[in-house]
Amino acid sequence: MTIETIDKGIVSSFSKEMSEPVWFEELRLKALAEFEELPMPKPDKTKIDKWNFTNFNQYTVKSEAFTSLADLPDEVKALVDVDAGNQNLYIQRNQTPAYLTLSDELKKQGVIFTDIFTAAREHGDLLKKYYMTQAINADEHRLTALHAALVNGGIFLYVPKNVQITEPIQAVFLHDNNEANLFNHVLVVADDNSSVTYVENYISTMETSNTLANILTEVIANTNARVQYGAVDNLAKGVTTYVNRRGVTGRDSRIEWALGLMNEGNTISENTTNLLGDGSYGDTKTVVVGRGEQIQNFTTKVVHFGKHTEGYILKHGVMKDSATSIFNGIGKIEHGASKSNAEQESRVLMLSEKARGDANPILLIDEDDVTAGHAASVGRVDPTQLYYLMSRGIPKAEAERLVIHGFLAPVVNQLPIEKVKQQLTEVIERKVR
Repeated sequence: MTIETIDKGIVSSFSKEMSEPVWFEELRLKALAEFEELPMPKPDKTKIDKWNFTNFNQYTVKSEAFTSLADLPDEVKALVDVDAGNQNLYIQRNQTPAYLTLSDELKKQGVIFTDIFTAAREHGDLLKKYYMTQAINADEHRLTALHAALVNGGIFLYVPKNVQITEPIQAVFLHDNNEANLFNHVLVVADDNSSVTYVENYISTMETSNTLANILTEVIANTNARVQYGAVDNLAKGVTTYVNRRGVTGRDSRIEWALGLMNEGNTISENTTNLLGDGSYGDTKTVVVGRGEQIQNFTTKVVHFGKHTEGYILKHGVMKDSATSIFNGIGKIEHGASKSNAEQESRVLMLSEKARGDANPILLIDEDDVTAGHAASVGRVDPTQLYYLMSRGIPKAEAERLVIHGFLAPVVNQLPIEKVKQQLTEVIERKVR
């Protein structure tokens, strides 16, 4: 199957099967009609014209749900607290909503946490207000249009005004079917004076899979709201991934990202925070490990529109074997965003002669009364650090491992769920071994 064989009838049929409201179906069909006319995204210094973003055997697959956490595969059990009684957890198996629990306390406060299709059916007016209207538009390029037309999974998390959620909300997107292609949409909305911590995992239980993932995330933080967003992406070798996570801040609001990008296949990742409201704040911390013959491109962007806004980018990457990665960091201060501060740091550690990592810090400043700065470095493991550790009796391999973990710790330590933090540490351990 290719995108050319997917017509209006197939899209409409799926929309009706999911009992979507008319506006959702119309958005799908409009995006499908625009798909051919739109350009592909053009990630800097990475050619993607031969990457497979549109050819796939199955648009959707049906998977069994989980009747209890005891039924989860071990890889997922390692991420969640199986014994916890009152947790807030969603598990999606390929494209099937497979498990959901939300505490009674949060339900009483009006918190919505459900799969994207249930949200469309039961909370259509609220979803319509935010879905692909403020953070990401369907017609930006070919891959956003493809996503809007074919979205087949995802979640909607809405936190009402003045609700402070103290425990993390967790989602696990399990990929365990070689026919499953992910068009996943995550929408997180924190209304005025609210706060939430959301953590997600994309995890394949297969070593290889000739499939694709087209993932879009929208985070809306309204006035004086705070969203902490953690993610660990760990999709299998052979999965071609396009992932675009984007946030929009209102006045005095905060969005903080902690992203562990550990996919084994070729990956294009975009992460943009638009600081619209005065006094708003955006912080993005990203850790990446590339190995084998992976080709990856990571663009992190913070755009300042409001006055007195602060934007920070921290990216640490480790490359080994013949992996190639581009790290683009963009801090942009628009005209009128006076008294703003844009800072970024990108550091790449290369463990092999053939590995390559390029760090490209970019500052675009259209306002005089601001502060901005950047730092970037690409190099090998510091021999002084190795010598110091080895002089204390630590073998070279172990010393190198400790240096790498120390290098990546500023991001790993930001993940708010201990089991997810442990899983990311284990993935890093396996990939750099």
